[in-house]
Formats: sequence, C-alpha cells, structure tokens
Amino acid sequence: MPISAYFPSLLRQKAGDKPSITAEGTDVVIQIAEALKNDPTLKISIEGHTDNTGDAAHNKKLSDGDANAVLTALMGQKIDKSHLSAKGYGTERPIVANDSEDNRAQNRRVELVKIK
Repeated sequence: MPISAYFPSLLRQKAGDKPSITAEGTDVVIQIAEALKNDPTLKISIEGHTDNTGDAAHNKKLSDGDANAVLTALMGQKIDKSHLSAKGYGTERPIVANDSEDNRAQNRRVELVKIK
C-alpha cells in the first residue's frame, strides 16, 4: 500500500493566477526535500485534486498546475526530477462528498504519494 499525505493548504490559487506555495507549504516542501535527499531511493508522485465546481477540463488543468507547482518547488530545493512525478486528477478522486463548502475545500488538495 502506498504511503501518502495530503495537504489542503499547500497552495494558494486566485482566479486567473498561477498556483503559489503558501508559507506552510514552503515548510512542507523543505521537509519533503530533506527526506528525498536523505534517501536516494525515495520517489514520490505529486497528485493534484480539485472539487467539482466548474467544468472537468478546467479542473484537470487546475490540478495539473497545482501538482507541477509543487514539483517545481521541490526541484528548486535541488531535488532531481527523476525522483518526482506530477499529475492532476481534477475531480476524479474526491476524499469526501462535494456537498458542502467545507467538503469541497477538503477535496482541493495536493497529495504526496511514496512510490515503491
């Protein structure tokens, strides 16, 4: 079973803007980078997710951008891309029902999954 962690507050995104890493997200990126530096066999998949607001194509694009923003931040910490992959899943993998604003907020997240 893969080890994963999800970070709903890793990114900040405003309408029309590129995703940006939050202060809390920067701390997480640094911690993940250290773990990757300490274990040269470790590889992670960075997976972006959205809620079901808006159309599927737009959400896919948003989640791709989120995942790639984290990938870029990790590469900025001198992590080789061969240890990373990034993919956006849009609305495909909600962790809770999209039936309230609180639940939609939980579904807007980035997950970091350890690859065997």
